Amino acid sequence: MLEALRPYLPILTLWCAVCAVASLVVRELGVRCLRKYPLTAAVLILSLLALPAAGVIRIARPYRKRIVTLLRREKSVPLSQSGCQMFPPDNIWNRKIQDLPLDPHSNAYISAMNPGDKLHADFGRLGGYQYTVTDGTEPNNQMTFESSESDRGPYRIPDSAIVEEASDRHVLVLDRGNCLLYELFLATHTGHGQWSASSGAIFDLRSNRLRPEGWTSADAAGTAIVPGLARYDEVAAGRISHALRFTTQRTRRAFVWPARHFASSSSDPNLPPMGQRFRLKAGVDIGGFSQQTRVLLTALKEYGMVLCDIGGNWYVSGALDSRWSSSVPGEFASLHGSDFEAVDVSSLRIAPDSGQARQ
Repeated sequence: MLEALRPYLPILTLWCAVCAVASLVVRELGVRCLRKYPLTAAVLILSLLALPAAGVIRIARPYRKRIVTLLRREKSVPLSQSGCQMFPPDNIWNRKIQDLPLDPHSNAYISAMNPGDKLHADFGRLGGYQYTVTDGTEPNNQMTFESSESDRGPYRIPDSAIVEEASDRHVLVLDRGNCLLYELFLATHTGHGQWSASSGAIFDLRSNRLRPEGWTSADAAGTAIVPGLARYDEVAAGRISHALRFTTQRTRRAFVWPARHFASSSSDPNLPPMGQRFRLKAGVDIGGFSQQTRVLLTALKEYGMVLCDIGGNWYVSGALDSRWSSSVPGEFASLHGSDFEAVDVSSLRIAPDSGQARQ
């Protein structure tokens, strides 16, 4: 208890001193006499109110962003890539795949993934992933992990980092100063500078290095979440130059490059493995859609999407942003799983532990 109060002892001590001074003034002058000196009375009252207010502000400081989020319902700051590209240009996530051959199991995968289900925009004005952007000056955290497949650190996650409200409780932090990405799964803020999580992963955005084979991350596939999100700023600029992340309900107990981990006990060869790349078929006409949706669907044709986690069938991941057009979800829903095909990207792999892709 005393340890928890230690940061606030100076404020409590100062407030007690002000209370003692106020008590002496009132006792010596009396209330009637004090009315003759309204300025003195005002100073005493403001001092008594200001110090507790300062204490409340200090206590609430680590939760400032969460409080603002609840009040404003804007759950994420637009991701700035200034000085930090989402992996090198030759990374597989940034590689076009529209001319690559079909995966030989494409038809089987599509059939197993409910081809009649609608394409779902798992983002928009009211939903989507949240992330925190920092300048990299945060102090190192004290971290506790359950999984041995977690990077040791150091981590620099601010106390005010957004914790996902959904059951996975992701914490996603872009350290823009050092071009590092910190991603936690089942995270809990346990104290000033302290976090616990089921697992944690650090991604160097300047590197093509993959996580150790067999290791998970905040995503079931052992991949990074943030680089695969649909982000409004990119759409507003007119182009998405990377693959998107998506989920499906049933997968195989296997993973393919660039994934590092599976999330299934099924050995059914008709089910897709984690990391499988899909693309929107070239013949799908997207000319009649709105501008935002056309940018998104063009990316799904040129760069495709990577299966990264268990979730709804054909759920494409993106960031929550109040600027998304309300027409995007409905236009996505006019397409179905049958409009997609699986792609064989194995010819692009240079090394098994690297995300670098042949051009």
